[in-house]
Amino acid sequence: MMDPKQFAARFPQDFLFGVATASYQIEGATRADGRKPCIWDAFSNMPGRVFARHNGDMACDHYNRWEEDLDLMKEMGVSAYRFSIAWPRILPDGTGRVNEKGLDFYDRLLDGLKDRGIKAFATLYHWDLPLALMGDGGWTARSTAYAFQRYAKVAMARLADRLDAVATFNEPWCSVWLSHLYGVHAPGERSMEAALHALHYTNLAHGLGVDAVRQVAGNLPVGLVLNAHSVVPGSDSEADRAAAERAHQFHNGAFFDPVFRGKYPEAFMAALGDRMPKIEDGDLEIIAQKLDWWGLNYYTPMRIADDRAEAAEFPATVPAPPVSQTKTDIGWEVYSPALGSLVKELYARYDLPPCYITENGACYNMEPVAGEVDDQPRLDYYIDHLGVVAGLAAEGLPMKGYFAWSLMDNFEWAEGYRMRFGLVHVDYQTQKRTLKKSGKWYAALAQAFAQKT
Repeated sequence: MMDPKQFAARFPQDFLFGVATASYQIEGATRADGRKPCIWDAFSNMPGRVFARHNGDMACDHYNRWEEDLDLMKEMGVSAYRFSIAWPRILPDGTGRVNEKGLDFYDRLLDGLKDRGIKAFATLYHWDLPLALMGDGGWTARSTAYAFQRYAKVAMARLADRLDAVATFNEPWCSVWLSHLYGVHAPGERSMEAALHALHYTNLAHGLGVDAVRQVAGNLPVGLVLNAHSVVPGSDSEADRAAAERAHQFHNGAFFDPVFRGKYPEAFMAALGDRMPKIEDGDLEIIAQKLDWWGLNYYTPMRIADDRAEAAEFPATVPAPPVSQTKTDIGWEVYSPALGSLVKELYARYDLPPCYITENGACYNMEPVAGEVDDQPRLDYYIDHLGVVAGLAAEGLPMKGYFAWSLMDNFEWAEGYRMRFGLVHVDYQTQKRTLKKSGKWYAALAQAFAQKT
């Protein structure tokens, strides 16, 4: 096994080792202290949407156990915590009345992080849209972008003084395509028109959110977390290479191009532009405000081939077979070189600020045996992918930190509680936390790095 001390030496002096979670996945307490339902509360209670109709009502009970969880982070020695703020705790109806008790919770959390010397990286939106906003169309409505702007202002006015960085959105690819085109995530739409409206209004909300953060907390570093896809053509054929470029425009460019170039990709617009909502004057300038940092979430490559069917809709691709036979328990191919090639390609294509790996990890469902969780495959995954990140930093790419997904097992969206990504095992019946083998190694790495610096 890779020695954590030797491994720590490979990272730059200013690097951060952290862990990540998200509000709906861990907090529970969905009816506590004035919180009202979000779209995931509704979606997970609809038959056939989430595995076994699991929901976030209890999750990891972090809302009540946050001190225990912060103590765990402190014991592990991680230097930063990436978490998300639940919009329906702060503005339970999406707009209107501010819920002070919701803000109080994040006050306590941030004070607890500061007391323990752990940096706080907040995400304003990790998919828990207040359900009341669905009455206006949710993310398919322009008004939701302005509701998000106000929420960002309210949250930052109260919390920004103890934050080290903030992201507007987590993985808009998921809350746009997965939620409005493929129907896998809340609200479960399957409509290209709905998805294209959600795309532009989410991008607009990001820009308005950046503006809100800068107005309220001008010195707070603000960024965006994107799950950019490492698009790999299934063959060297001209058709598959062209398909890979279309896939890049659809899966990456639809977010990167407006944010970092101030326009939507050309082939994307040629194919789908007539179904987009009206792009108002000034929208693209709002979206393309310069960012202080960006986050990359990476798990697995996207291998694609050309879809030759006449009726195929842009990007007109089909999945290509994996190269690696190693898969995680959720079925995702393990292939760490794709992380390195993705980062290099994105920096070649775009003028990007410094990067944090804001999520990276693996799903393996080992249970405790005699109080120990031997999740060696997850540990192997971390070693391989962290090695790639160290290599990128050594080549001069601005890699600033790494957040393991996740601190602990949690509600894995449509998969419910059957898929486990945590460094810490959670027994959902007793809420007992058990540090896994991978968690012990990651803790040793974080501690060795802290000693080095």
